[in-house]
Amino acid sequence: MIRRHLLAACSAAALAWPALPALAQAYPERAIKLYQGFAPGGNADAIARAVGMEMARALGQPVVVEAQSGAGGTIAATTVARAKPDGYTLLLATGGHAVAGALYNTLPYKSVADFEMVSTVTYFPFLVVVNASAKVQGLREVIASAQAAPGTVAYGTAGVGSTHHLAGELLAKMARVNLLHVPYRGDAASLTALLAGDVPFIIAPPTAVMANIQAGKLRAIATTGPQRWPGLPNVPTVAEQGVAGYDVRSWAGLMAPAGTPRAVVERLNAEALRALQAPAVRQRLEDMGGEARGSTPEEMKAMVSHELEKWQQVVADAKIPKQLTTQLTERLFA
Repeated sequence: MIRRHLLAACSAAALAWPALPALAQAYPERAIKLYQGFAPGGNADAIARAVGMEMARALGQPVVVEAQSGAGGTIAATTVARAKPDGYTLLLATGGHAVAGALYNTLPYKSVADFEMVSTVTYFPFLVVVNASAKVQGLREVIASAQAAPGTVAYGTAGVGSTHHLAGELLAKMARVNLLHVPYRGDAASLTALLAGDVPFIIAPPTAVMANIQAGKLRAIATTGPQRWPGLPNVPTVAEQGVAGYDVRSWAGLMAPAGTPRAVVERLNAEALRALQAPAVRQRLEDMGGEARGSTPEEMKAMVSHELEKWQQVVADAKIPKQLTTQLTERLFA
């Protein structure tokens, strides 16, 4: 009797095993929703649409981009973390995903464990920018001024807890100086303050400042990535100017809910990598100041984990108060 049951079980398993790849081959059978957590028309939205449209060509099904803005991208992340793990709900996560995990007091999901990483999509640096009329020529002078008068050299950013803010705190930590953070409500407000001479420098993404740099109103004195940014090849990195090892870049990448079948993740990864080779996609990302760069799921998981740990340490060292905005997220998804 026992032997018959065992044989029956083995036969059932043998019949079921070939069906798994068949299911993966059938995917996708309907439209895929790609959530992004910021306003329609912004960088995250444009990245999601550029990559999603190209992936849809090969997948044979629409990739519908849906903006679910608010709470630093955590509302969209919550939607995806709680979705059925079948490959039909994806997240276009940005560098703010790791920042949120470090900064918010609680989150309704785990920043790494509740997601299957698919692939990175793009990286882009921030720029350290001064008014064109400023006498300062490089970051070394800014650091020297901060060393001579601790806490008096101010910098503007898009707000408390933004990646820009944490980039400034990491700069202060690694350069061993005390900088005065001046938060504004978004990049446009910090840009206005810099043009008006209210702050000596700001940290901002290329898309926020390039028009004024090209118009001769502003001047970039450093880029925050590990290599010089191709958009401003004559501007040295922070690391080149005496802060060895400094590397802050924002990024965007694709995630799925934890538990999504590996075969589906691999299919999505293959199509994402293929999409990033398309000239139109690469050009669109470059126009936004980014560099098209894919990865394996494992590489992306390691990167996000590293970013989360890095920002957790920066938040702790800078004594930045934990933010409470995730109460909004909890109310929406209660």
